[in-house]
Amino acid sequence: MKPYVFAGGVAVLTGAASGIGQALAHGLAARGSHLALIDRDGPGLTRVAAALRARYPALRVTAHISDLAHTDGIPALADEVLRAHGRITLLVNNAGVALGGTFEQVTPEQFDRVLAINFGATVALCRALLPALRSSLGGQIVNLSSLYGIIGPPGQAAYSASKFAVRGFSEALRHELAGHGIGVTVVHPGGVRTNIARRAEVAPGASPAEIEAGRRAQDRLLRLPPERAAEIILRATGRRAPRVLVGNDARAVDLLARLVPGHYWGVLGRLFRG
Repeated sequence: MKPYVFAGGVAVLTGAASGIGQALAHGLAARGSHLALIDRDGPGLTRVAAALRARYPALRVTAHISDLAHTDGIPALADEVLRAHGRITLLVNNAGVALGGTFEQVTPEQFDRVLAINFGATVALCRALLPALRSSLGGQIVNLSSLYGIIGPPGQAAYSASKFAVRGFSEALRHELAGHGIGVTVVHPGGVRTNIARRAEVAPGASPAEIEAGRRAQDRLLRLPPERAAEIILRATGRRAPRVLVGNDARAVDLLARLVPGHYWGVLGRLFRG
């Protein structure tokens, strides 16, 4: 399969208002891609889109405010994007939410919301936009899993379930689309310095001490600048890499999980607790 060509293409990017998504938006624009940006944070999305339009006036940049937890609205969202751009060549499913708390502490509603946003929306957008990707020669799909799509730490049952699901879905989809000229890249970022940990929902059964300890542990791990993470992701997208590990921590954890798949937490647990 030939490399993906960014210049002149149309990229659909979810979770574009901040963090890795914002950095990806700037990286895509710098490579000459028109953009359909999606996020539930209306003010943040408006700021990102305005900055991109000012810096790249030759590009078409549209902003689409949507809460992807409501997956039944995604077909209409896809139609809105296609009306605005006429075609798409790249879909980047980056939007995600975190949830802290053990399986017994989180509510069924919290668990289901994480699955809906992190996995359900990814599936629904692929389903809605795949016909458009098929019609544009050389399309590409990029789905963001996580380091927690490689390992399952305690207190992350919902998040890990959603990210393991993204991983499996992406691998199967890649094999199905290989003969149709559409590539699928699954991304496993390690500790990227974003606000996802601070914005994470917490289980109602978790104590304040547990919540604060979890946030401190996450803050220690979030080191890689989002701009660097975005650059790694976009380079992998250009060469249509099937899988990309973002950060030294992701590479190390991936190796450990493959070497001792049933026992990695005996080593990692001490590191995560600091």
